[in-house]
Parts: sequence; structure tokens; C-alpha cells
Amino acid sequence: MRTDDKDDRFAAMSLVDRMTLGYSVEQFLYHEADLLDRRCYREWLSLVAEDIHYWMPIRRTVTLANLDREFTKLGDMAFFDDNYADLKMRVEKLYTGSSWSEDPPSRTRHLVANVQIKDIEGDIVSVSSAFHLHRSRLEATVDNFYGRRDDKLRKVGDSFQLVERHIFLDQTLIDATNMSSLF
Repeated sequence: MRTDDKDDRFAAMSLVDRMTLGYSVEQFLYHEADLLDRRCYREWLSLVAEDIHYWMPIRRTVTLANLDREFTKLGDMAFFDDNYADLKMRVEKLYTGSSWSEDPPSRTRHLVANVQIKDIEGDIVSVSSAFHLHRSRLEATVDNFYGRRDDKLRKVGDSFQLVERHIFLDQTLIDATNMSSLF
């Protein structure tokens, strides 16, 4: 679950507690993916904290000397830079039939892998994971998105709420005709 020996709360936990937390985080992420794939967007939104920051920067091809500029920075242009109100509006639009890019709706499969707990601070668990979003639409339109998600999950009772999602696509060129899916 971890790749470094950083002296933090996660590393200080017993093996059983680390395994239990890792399992709980993975189950939360799998449940979230299942809700999105079954188009249960309002139920998905209930997993999202009202102080969410949902952000996907633009990736650029740069030289080794400029790797710090590979992704746009917070506050610069981004594919998504959403708060709870933005996500709620997107979700509600999916139920109206007025979202031309999702009527008829896309068929999606969200795959989540390489889940790693990076840190724990108070009730916030920082998690990194790899994802593959496969989307098919209409008769022959197929889009695939790959990348990394850096999430912050707030412990709420026996589960979590998504407080922050930063999405880093592997590709620089997006062939999709729209970005209407939730990642």
C-alpha cells in the first residue's frame, strides 16, 4: 500500500490497522466506481463533501528540463475546476435529458487500481490510485481515459466522503468529443 518509509500516522499504525484502512479505502473507491457505472449520480454525489475540490489540469508535452510545467497549475486553465455546486449542477443536468452529450447516455466502466495510502492527517486520508475510464456511446464511439487520481477522503463514521480529487490524465491529446463523464 505504501512505497516509502515516511514517519507518519499511517506508518505508525499496526499492520492489521493499515490493512483494515487500506481495505476500507479500496471498497469506498470501488463503490464509487460502481455508482458511476450504474448512472447513480445522485447517490454518487452523496459521497462528495460540500467542500470538495474536483480538478483536472491540462497536460502538456514538455522537455525533461521543463517537467515542472507538464501540468497546468491550480488557478490556471483546467479541464475541470469544480466545487460542490458545479458537480451538483452537472449531476442534475444528467437527469434532465437536456444534456445532448449524454442523451442517449454513455456506457462507462471505471477501473481503479494501484491504490496507495499516502498520508493521514486528522480525519483526512490522502490516497493515490490509477484509473481507466472506458466510455462507449452511440453505435461506435469509444473513448478511453487513463491516469492517476490524488484523492483526499474524510473519515465519516464507517465510511468516507470525497473532499478533493485531482485527476492527472496520461494522454495530452483528448480525442473524445466531450468530457461529460465523471472521473
